[in-house]
Amino acid sequence: MKTRAHLTIQILLWALVWLILGLNQQDFLQFFTENRIAFGFQVVAIVLASYLIAPKLLFQKKYVLFIVVSIATIALFAFLSSEMSINPPERIPPNGPDGPPPFGPKGRRPPSGYLIHLLLISVSYILSILVETFLFAQKKEEAIAKQSAALAESELKFLKMQINPHFLFNSLNNIYALSISNSEKTPESIHSLSEMLRYVIYDCERPKVPIEKEIHYIENFIELFKLRSSKGFNITFNNEMEHTANEVAPMLFIIFIENAFKHSGIEKGGDAFVNIALTSSNDEISFSVENSLPKEKINKDKSSGIGLNNAKKRLEIYYPNKHNLKIETNGGYRVNLKIRTND
Repeated sequence: MKTRAHLTIQILLWALVWLILGLNQQDFLQFFTENRIAFGFQVVAIVLASYLIAPKLLFQKKYVLFIVVSIATIALFAFLSSEMSINPPERIPPNGPDGPPPFGPKGRRPPSGYLIHLLLISVSYILSILVETFLFAQKKEEAIAKQSAALAESELKFLKMQINPHFLFNSLNNIYALSISNSEKTPESIHSLSEMLRYVIYDCERPKVPIEKEIHYIENFIELFKLRSSKGFNITFNNEMEHTANEVAPMLFIIFIENAFKHSGIEKGGDAFVNIALTSSNDEISFSVENSLPKEKINKDKSSGIGLNNAKKRLEIYYPNKHNLKIETNGGYRVNLKIRTND
C-alpha cells in the first residue's frame, strides 16, 4: 500500500512537469500529442523500478544483474519511445530557402529524438530508484529499532526473573530465623515482606516507577533486615527528594544495597556499617551506598556477581549514555551512581 502511494506521487509529479512544459508551448495539443508516448514509457519505467527491479535485484544485493537490467531497460524504453513518438513536422526557415540554416546559424543539429528520450527516461528511472532506496533504508532502520526494543524488553524480563527470586529467598530466610526463635517480630516481618512483594508483583511490571515507591521499598528492606536481631545495626539511609516526579527503573538500587549488606559483615556487628544516600533533583538522580569490609573473608556463593552484572545491563538498557557508575574499593566498598533525567 505504501509503495502504491509513493508511486502515484512520482507519476503525478512527472505529469505536473509535462503540464508545465506544455503550457509554455504555443500549441499545447500538439505538444501533448508529440510527448504522450514518452510520458507513458516514463510511467512504465517507474513502475518496473519500484515493484520489480529495485526490490528483486538491488535490495537482494544482485548488483551486477541490477546494473545490466537497468541499462538494458533504459536503452530499450528510450528506443521504443523515440520510434513510436510522432515527430514534429520539419519547420521551414522564416526567411525562406535562402534564410539561416534550419539547425541554427552555425549549422548545428539539435539532439536526436533517441538521446532526448534516453535522458528523460534515465532521469525518471534513477529518481525512482533513489526514492525506493531511501524508503527501503528507512524501513530497515525501523525494523532494527523494533527488534532492538523487543530484545531489550525480553532481556529485562529475564533479569527481573533472576532478581525477584533472589530477593524472595533472602527475605524468607530472615523470617525463618525469627520464627525459630518464636520472636514477636515475626508478624511485623511478614507484613513488611507482603508490602515488598506487592511492589515487585504489581509496580515492577512497568518499565519505570515513581522514585518515592522505590524509596519505600528500600525502607521496607532495611526494616526487614533489622528484625533479624534485637541488637542495633549501623545502617543509615538518607534521602532528599527535591523533585518527586522523577521515575526510575524498578529495583535498580536494591541490587547494590543487597550487595553491600552481603559483603559488609554487618550481621556480626562490631564496626561494620552500611551507609545509603539517594537524592533526586530536577535533572539528576544521585545514589550512593558504602559498606565496610569485614576482617574475615566472606566465602562467595556461585551466584556472586550476578546481581551487579544485571544492574549494569539494566542501566545500559534504560539509560544509555545517561548514567555514570563508579565502584571504588579503597578501604571499603563504595558505589556511586548518577542518572541524568533531563535528556
